[in-house]
Amino acid sequence: MTLPFNPYQEIVSIAARHLGDDGECRTAIESVGISRRTSPSAPCHGSYRPCIALVIQGAKSLRLGTDVINYGPGDYLLTSLDLPVTWRVVEASPEVPHFCLTLAINSEKVLDLLSRAEIPRPTAPVGGRGIVVNVATPELLDAAVRLLRLLDSPKDIAAMAPLIEQEILYRVLTGPDGGRLINIAVADSHGNRIARAIAWLRQNFAQPLRIEDLAEQVNMSVSSFHHHFKSITAITPVQYQKQLRLHEARRLMLIERLDAGTAGHRVGYQSPSQFSREYSRVYGMSPVRDVEAAREPSDDA
Repeated sequence: MTLPFNPYQEIVSIAARHLGDDGECRTAIESVGISRRTSPSAPCHGSYRPCIALVIQGAKSLRLGTDVINYGPGDYLLTSLDLPVTWRVVEASPEVPHFCLTLAINSEKVLDLLSRAEIPRPTAPVGGRGIVVNVATPELLDAAVRLLRLLDSPKDIAAMAPLIEQEILYRVLTGPDGGRLINIAVADSHGNRIARAIAWLRQNFAQPLRIEDLAEQVNMSVSSFHHHFKSITAITPVQYQKQLRLHEARRLMLIERLDAGTAGHRVGYQSPSQFSREYSRVYGMSPVRDVEAAREPSDDA
């Protein structure tokens, strides 16, 4: 398929009209977000939820465990389950800003589409990480442009957006790594069990973690649970819980302005020294110094 227009230029034009300053924003289409950066960024810690992230301009890099993933214009990042990552924009300027379009993935919509469309199911267990990068096809880019055009026709969003979102999801499911997304959505697959374990961890990260209990809860042996969890997330369940705790503690200190001791205790740390030590390993400095550094730009503005 050859497109009769430049999809990147059109998406940038639409995105620029509907996005104010640098940063990330939701749009009038509930599941769609747009981000823009006019300069490279420092490393940012957070979680990527299931989504399709299409880079239009500039480039990004993210780290999942010890894996480093780089992606640029025309690449889409497929995230199939909640994963703690460190990311940064590596190419951006005022003349050529970094633009990224994201579409949230709903597992119920994946299952609904699988029930109605003839999409090949994986014939063997699907391994590999829960994040992967592929090159967007012309068909996928065409659908992305048509979805963004709806922002200029708000009255059409309710009727048309769900149809185009379904088309984009179909293109991804039938693409080179669609099997990974299917593996997460389909019940009783290893990927689905790990996704359920991750959902439990996200809701109960402040509680003590017994791997034996969590493995039993998702109907896996301890050894199989460890193997598949690390295969998909690049980290162990304990490391996953630790990152959730530290990310939430940082949010509590920055947004709710709790002191380090209270924030650490709130997320499950009984020892302030252990909290400070593990925080420093992840963020490169103590909780107090990190929060002070993060607040400096806004305090000076």
